Amino acid sequence: MTIALNIDIAEWLNLAIRWLHLTAGIAWIGSSFYFVWLDNHLKPPREGSASGEVWSVHGGGFYHKQKYVVAPGTLPDDLHWFKWEAYFTWLSGFALLVLVYYVGAKSFLIDRARADLSQIDAIGIGLSALVAGWLVYDGLCRSPLGRNNRALGVVWFAFLVGAAWGLCAVFNPRGAYLHVGAMLGTVMVANVFMVIIPNQRKVVAALKAGKVPDPALGKAGKQRSVHNNYMTLPVLFIMISHHYPMTFGAQRPWLVLALLGATGVAVRHVFNLRHTAAPTGRAMLVAAVLALISVTYVSAEKGANAAPAAPAADGPPTFATVQPILQKHCSGCHALRPTHDGITDPPLGIVLDSADHVAAVAPRIKAVAVDAEIMPLGNETGMTRAERDTLGRWIAAGAKP
Repeated sequence: MTIALNIDIAEWLNLAIRWLHLTAGIAWIGSSFYFVWLDNHLKPPREGSASGEVWSVHGGGFYHKQKYVVAPGTLPDDLHWFKWEAYFTWLSGFALLVLVYYVGAKSFLIDRARADLSQIDAIGIGLSALVAGWLVYDGLCRSPLGRNNRALGVVWFAFLVGAAWGLCAVFNPRGAYLHVGAMLGTVMVANVFMVIIPNQRKVVAALKAGKVPDPALGKAGKQRSVHNNYMTLPVLFIMISHHYPMTFGAQRPWLVLALLGATGVAVRHVFNLRHTAAPTGRAMLVAAVLALISVTYVSAEKGANAAPAAPAADGPPTFATVQPILQKHCSGCHALRPTHDGITDPPLGIVLDSADHVAAVAPRIKAVAVDAEIMPLGNETGMTRAERDTLGRWIAAGAKP
């Protein structure tokens, strides 16, 4: 008996890279959270030349950790470096960016209603954004502003909001969000690759040469590490944002991203304050207010844009009325055998081939096609507002087959 194998290499590669990205990201962010917690829990040592120490218990064992601000008097033979989790997170993330958003730029990145870009143009803008993000951030850190973390953070945040606005003007919002996340991820890994690890190597080299390491090296590395810690939650939000179209599908998606990004920074600050036993009331209030503003803004905007079209004189549309709309604008991707270029399987497993199947996902169709207007991606099929309203009235009437 002969068994024919039809292996979708692209999809399996996508899964493998995404799995690696998630795994490496957990390891990197986990170590970032842990070392900030560790720093904030250090106590003056009872003896020795360490600058701080902490005792902890985990997994049935006790751990005694010590920190040296510059370096210990004698370099240990076995020294662990934390870098590969950062490198593999970025490499796998960039591979996904290329595989999904650059190879599939026509579907996942370009929105011709915003900017009539070619694939090469879109890729060029995306890559330029990654490079520009690092150059601006690194320049801020090396400037006199770098001596004031709070002021630097405000300026850097303002730059990111401007970048989000600009990217949302030329890309579809989902692709714009992803590129802001990629800018942050690039800055974070560049901090490790360009500053933190090189500075640590210089310290090690000085110790081996019998010299006293420059304390400024450790100070600079610590600053970049703290910055990375505050950027983690906004990056994580962007990683999951494509599941929540009410965010990137808003009328001003860049503003929603700014509000939720600021919320993530505020939440991270709450935890960092808690680690030092500092008062958290004000920071918790700021985080709660930002979260409330984010939800309120998106809800108010949605309500303002939700003025229903006047119902047809002969009652709500039937499935027979909306079926041609779905076939024209949705079935190219959401079919058992998609006909859209680059789509080999129906996205999210959603197949719109029958009235029952359509009715089962009607709320999601309303969210992405009627309210947020983010589907079809880039509106490449030219779905009109009238068609969206017809689909919306059918769903509002119960989505009856």
